[in-house]
Amino acid sequence: MQTEFCKQLGVEVPIFAFTHCRDVVVAVSKAGGIGVLGAVGFTPEQLKEELDWIDAHIGDHIYGVDTAIPQKYEGMDKSTPEELVAMIQAAIPQRHREFAEKLLSDHGVPPWPNDDPVSLSFSAVQAQALVDEALTRPRCRMIVNALGTPPEEIIQQVHDAGRLIGALAGRLKHGLAHKAAGLDFVVCQGTEGGGHAGEVASMVLWPQMVDALAPLPVLAAGGIGNGRQILAALGMGCQGVWMGSMWLNTAESHAEPAQRESYMKATSEDTVRSRSFTGKTARMLKNEWTEAWEREDTPDPLPMPLQGYLTFDAVRRTTTYAGVADTQKVAFNPIGQVVGQIHEVESCRDIMYRLMSEYTDALEHVNSLMPEA
Repeated sequence: MQTEFCKQLGVEVPIFAFTHCRDVVVAVSKAGGIGVLGAVGFTPEQLKEELDWIDAHIGDHIYGVDTAIPQKYEGMDKSTPEELVAMIQAAIPQRHREFAEKLLSDHGVPPWPNDDPVSLSFSAVQAQALVDEALTRPRCRMIVNALGTPPEEIIQQVHDAGRLIGALAGRLKHGLAHKAAGLDFVVCQGTEGGGHAGEVASMVLWPQMVDALAPLPVLAAGGIGNGRQILAALGMGCQGVWMGSMWLNTAESHAEPAQRESYMKATSEDTVRSRSFTGKTARMLKNEWTEAWEREDTPDPLPMPLQGYLTFDAVRRTTTYAGVADTQKVAFNPIGQVVGQIHEVESCRDIMYRLMSEYTDALEHVNSLMPEA
């Protein structure tokens, strides 16, 4: 299953695991793939703690770090994190604050016990500190941006450090922009994927992106949950697969029991693309929170990053108190349509072995369809 991009990185199989859990990063990298830690929500100090742990447990294997720097956002003219946060907090209307709090309190979600500050990094000025920290780690071999083409100075910084840098793209024009900026690879995400994604389906988007960006490596993302889908992606010319949703319910993930139950109960029809948590359209489990923000008599979601700062408290409270009262009815559970394939708790290693076995079986099946010479 090895591709040229795998050989360039020195990994055994072209499976890239996006996750916010450090344990998953280590487990997937040790199983032959490469774990990529999502750093949104981390302060530089928190990221240092996470990477210290990864470095202490990952051995000789490598990993990546994913950031989120949108091309356009409110307050992008601010030069310091403090200025940006002050501007954003002042710009959030009181009506939006009251509406979000009422949704939480009506569903019995306990208040946060202290006044810990918001630690989102949806800006260049905040993400820069995370990139700086990641590049101090020899085992961190790639930086990925989840929201557009990274700033030119960050691209140069990563290249100067001898690492690879890529970005996600949900539209062909975004992939072309990534290539023109000098990125080393593109993660092509179909609309089926969890989190921020475009509107075009994976089966349509992947081959278009491969053809348009050649010879730049393209990683397939969006709706991948078994080896047959990996074979389809590689058959279209992709150099690997980028998976996120499948790791949310693993034995190594930090998901609470109530979150796991939500994943395993959901079907592929139970997700929705909503702006209600981040301000940009993202796929997640639909619930009373997502529906409430769509009603005509309620506030419209604010642009990024205002909405994310507004809902930061909701995210941490619904995650921490996932099993309390009706929390799951207003919880933030970003996940793709592949949720319909998540029926049990598996270890990362078991998932990796299953994917490779399914891939082999599918390849043998396709080969069996060829006429005999």
